[in-house]
This record gives sequence, structure tokens and C-alpha cells, in this order.
Amino acid sequence: MPGPHDLFARYTFGHPERAAAELRAVLPAHVVSEVDWASLRREPGSVVDPELRETESDLLFTARLRTGHPLLLYVLLEHQSTVDRWMALRMLRYVVRQVERWRQEHPESELLPIIIPLVMYHGPEGAWTAPHRVEALFDLPGREEEKARWRALVPRFEYLLDDLTAEREEALRGRPGPPLARLAWLVLCYGRTEALARKLPDWTALFAQVQADAEGAEHLVVVIRYLLWIGDEAVHAAARRVLHSVLGGQRTEELMRSYGEQLIERGLQQGLAKGREEGLTRGRAEDVLRILTARGVQVDEAARQRILSCTDLATLDRWFDRALNATRLSDVLDDIAQ
Repeated sequence: MPGPHDLFARYTFGHPERAAAELRAVLPAHVVSEVDWASLRREPGSVVDPELRETESDLLFTARLRTGHPLLLYVLLEHQSTVDRWMALRMLRYVVRQVERWRQEHPESELLPIIIPLVMYHGPEGAWTAPHRVEALFDLPGREEEKARWRALVPRFEYLLDDLTAEREEALRGRPGPPLARLAWLVLCYGRTEALARKLPDWTALFAQVQADAEGAEHLVVVIRYLLWIGDEAVHAAARRVLHSVLGGQRTEELMRSYGEQLIERGLQQGLAKGREEGLTRGRAEDVLRILTARGVQVDEAARQRILSCTDLATLDRWFDRALNATRLSDVLDDIAQ
């Protein structure tokens, strides 16, 4: 079930005009000048990777350069609270899957389109510190000059990063783009911090600009619903004051009451769904351990806890399949020494 960060980010940046604002803010200037932005289109069914988790979602756009060359723009929206050291490897895998799909759809082509991968990060625990290049993940021997020679031989890949947590508030507010995009950058950046309630009143003018857009009423509802979902009582109170300034008292109370009731109902539904999912993953983890025991494979306490604490059903299914023929623990868990 999609979470609030996923729904809000995809609603905002799934629209080509607002996606263009995000891409223009991050892409090199020479790329921005060469893209025909009027050709930017979101690809339907962009979420094609089965390994995407609750902490992330993706958007795929197509565009053309002014010369007519095709261009793929792959945007990963990263919602997790901790920095993932292996992001470069994961992005490489995601990008390969995108171009493989493109090859299936264009079997006559002898060349691949340019594809530019971008990660937008808004975790609450500080700036992004993971390597941007996959070659930085390899254990290279020797001193630095020797490492450089080895580095030239390993696969090379780099993703762009829009780390909202590293931007100053003034910079995010000053980015070119539609009002909803600018408000979304701010809300995503501060949405899981204690500063949100204090900063919301400072953005009242931006809320008013969102409301003034052609689809402003819908946009404002989406923002408020997100704030009610992620925020505490202080955030709710600050959002109410902002809305009161923009919409007036009666409309504000109607919105707050309506979406407050919806969020309570949705919370109950998500709680039930989460309970069912936790039951499935726990059962599959126990199945993996039972199979390993039956096959006489020794499982130490650290590995046992790792299996039991895994919440990704796809990973557990993979371990389950491997356990059926395993003769040692390393046959199941990739990073266990043989």
C-alpha cells in the first residue's frame, strides 16, 4: 500500500510541468538548454521494478533533445530516513531494467537512448553521504595511484542527486517552477522534522499561490492531506492557521474535519493491511528456518535474527527457494562467508 510520502511526491512530480522544474534544478546547464521541454512526457506504468520498497518509488519520463534524439529521464524518489550506501548499485540495476524494456519495445534499434538517472532524497536524518558512482563500491587494491588503474577497469556508472536536506530554505523557495513544486520541495524537506510547524506560517504566501492556480483547490487539498498524515498536533494547528489565512474560517474547518476523518479511516485500514503483511513475512521467515533445520544446515543466532527480522517478502521468497537445495548457510544468504 503506497505511503503518504510516495503519494504526495508522485502526485506532485508525476506531472510533466512540475517534473520539468525538478529536472531543471538538478541537470547540468548544457543538458537543460538542449532538452525540448515541451516534449516531456511521463511514461504510463512507470513503476516496473518489483524490488522497489515502501521507502522509494520511481517515475520514468521521455523527452527529446532539440536535435530530435530520444532521452529517458529516470527519477527515483527516495523517502527513507537513512542513507543507503548501495544506492549506486541499485540505481544501476534499475536503469538496466529500464533500457532492457526499451530494447524489447524497439527491437529494430541498434543504439540505446540516453538515460539520465536522478535520485531525489528527503530523509530526516541529515545529508546524503553514499557514493554517487558505482566504481566507489569496489574494494580496489594498492595505494591511490594503483587504485586509479584498477578503477579504470571496473564498471562505471553515476547517478545525479537532488538532496533536499542539503538545500537552504531560501534556495528551495527560490527555485524556478510552479507554486506546487516549490511548496512540495519545502514540505518534503521539512516534513519529518520538528521545524515544520514553525516554518509553515512563513509559507502562507506560497500556499496562496498554489490556491490561485487553475487546479489550485485540488493541489491545496493534496498538500493539506499530506501534512495531516505526517504531522503532529503542532503541525495540524499550524496548517489550520495557514489555511484560515488563505481560505477563510468556514472552508478551513470543512477541509480539516473532512480529511481528518478520512485519515482516521485510512489509518485503520492500513493497520489491518500491515498486520496481514507482517503475518505473511513472519510465516515465510519461519519456513526458511524450518527448511534449513530439516536439511541439517547450521544457522547461528545472528543469521537467525536476520532472517526473522526481514520484512521484504520478495527477499524471503528468494531465501525460501534457495533453502530447498541448500547445504550451507552461504547458499541462502549471499554475504555469508563459505
